[in-house]
Amino acid sequence: MGCIQSIRCKPKSFRESITVIEVNSNIDPNPTSIDESSSVVLRYRTPHFRASARVLVPPVAGKETWTVGWIQACNYMEFHNKYGTKGMSSWELPDLRDGKIQAISDSDGVNYPWYGNTTETCTIVGPTKKDTKFTVSMNDNFYPSVTWGVPVSDSNLPQLTSIRRDQSFTTWLVATNQSTAETIVLQTIKWRMRLCIEIDPSKPLGQRSKLLEPTAQEQPQILVKNEPIPANAMVKPNANDAQVLMWRPKIGEPIVVIPPKY
Repeated sequence: MGCIQSIRCKPKSFRESITVIEVNSNIDPNPTSIDESSSVVLRYRTPHFRASARVLVPPVAGKETWTVGWIQACNYMEFHNKYGTKGMSSWELPDLRDGKIQAISDSDGVNYPWYGNTTETCTIVGPTKKDTKFTVSMNDNFYPSVTWGVPVSDSNLPQLTSIRRDQSFTTWLVATNQSTAETIVLQTIKWRMRLCIEIDPSKPLGQRSKLLEPTAQEQPQILVKNEPIPANAMVKPNANDAQVLMWRPKIGEPIVVIPPKY
């Protein structure tokens, strides 16, 4: 049959020909581990979120450079450390907390907007004569330290009674044309990390903490329909540079303990 409409005979555009052969994402099944070896801080390590994709990029005709890789943004953060009746310390992202922005970049802070530049990205410099196939992968987890004592006091007396954390992220697999800044979203993943640790500060070091729900995290969702990337997820500051440690006492005004780096 001949062409009914000439448009149907046109070859697919380059952007439609970039193919995700396979995408995988999971959170390790192991529970969060707690480390009480220090008399100054409690440390915990969450399981890793992992994402990987096999991608095929067709021949690049001109002198174009394309980068394919992972971009991540934090959509929600609640990170509360309670100290009995004294109050709580809280890591906060003020603009996200106040609803001024919908998401904040979770870039490594160097290779904006990318999550990283080792396994996380692949760059194809045109012209190329044949298909390029590669894998890009990333992983993420939390490994913070929380002081046993109230962060605004000089005392190291253990008063920490609970840690609660709930964070949500969107992770995009993206292809970007370096010269035109054209950005194509190839895949969107949503994931969440939650934890609750109960602490009895009266017990001896090494026996104070207990991990409550969830012991296993809910698995990431690979979306059927891609979501666009909010502008804030592409630019400075990233979450690490924008976060603030607040002390919120039961009585009195909140105090900034650690101001944002940015």
